[in-house]
Order: sequence, then structure tokens, then C-alpha cells
Amino acid sequence: MGEARAAPQVGCIAIDSEQRATIERPVVERSASGGAALGARYWEEVERSGHGLLRCRQSGAGVEVRLLGRVVLLAFGPPEVAVDAASVTCTYPITGGRLARCAGGAITLRQAGGDRLELGSAITGYVPRLAAGPGRRAWTGVLYHVQRRVHEAVGRRYFARMVRGVGG
Repeated sequence: MGEARAAPQVGCIAIDSEQRATIERPVVERSASGGAALGARYWEEVERSGHGLLRCRQSGAGVEVRLLGRVVLLAFGPPEVAVDAASVTCTYPITGGRLARCAGGAITLRQAGGDRLELGSAITGYVPRLAAGPGRRAWTGVLYHVQRRVHEAVGRRYFARMVRGVGG
């Protein structure tokens, strides 16, 4: 996977999370346009899963996930697509937003082939604002568990829609 990580600030605890699903056939072609489709369809699913509360504003500068079109919950830099003999990936560096304690980390969407075809979503180096920070009581991170569950649900729905061939 592509590395689009900035070093977190001192005192920030980074979180990594990965979801994977085995698939029977490729859901995108192994090309730059296939990688771009992985990203575009993911943001479509974020909006769809947000039931009108979330909007994803995409531009040449990246993607902003906004609450009610106003508050930037998460901001991502422009996508970096990588294609090799075994996989296609689309990586967005995390640049900020209200749910990020500091910039750094990335989300990577991946289709990998070989003996098994696999669809994946990985968050690396993310520093959530809602998680219990250094020196804070553990209960202060309860809201992050809600955020994490929402992200996991979006990932499952994204995989299901990609396998069904719906969207983009």
C-alpha cells in the first residue's frame, strides 16, 4: 500500500484499522481509473450511509467530509493511485478536520489479486480527537468507539455495493 503518512504531533496516539473481504471477481479494473473508482465509490458510500447528514466535497485538493454541509469532520489530501501486478490502491492522506486530533495518517482502499481476490480498506496513522488522549481517563474515548463502529459499518456497506457492482 502507498504510504501517505505525516508524522503525528508529540502526544498524539495513532490508530490503525483494517477491513478486508474476499471477492470472487475484480470489482474495478487494475488501472489508474480503477483506483480512482475505488476512491470515488467509497465517498459515495460515506454520503449514502450518512442519510443526508454527511456530504463529501471532492476537489483537486482532496476530499472534505462535512456534517450538514458545514462542519468539516475529516479532510483528506488528493488521492494517490498505485497500480502493480497484484493490486490497485487509492490512498488519501488525512490532513485534518474536527474528528482528527492532528494531521497525519491515511485511508487506503485496495483491490488485491493473486490466489485470492480481496477488497480492503485500511486506516493507518489516524489520530482521532474523540479517543482518550495521553493522560486522559479511558472513559473519555467512548465517543471514538461510536465513530469506529460507524466507519466499520460504512466499510461493510462499501464492500457489499462494490461486489454487487452498484455505483460509479
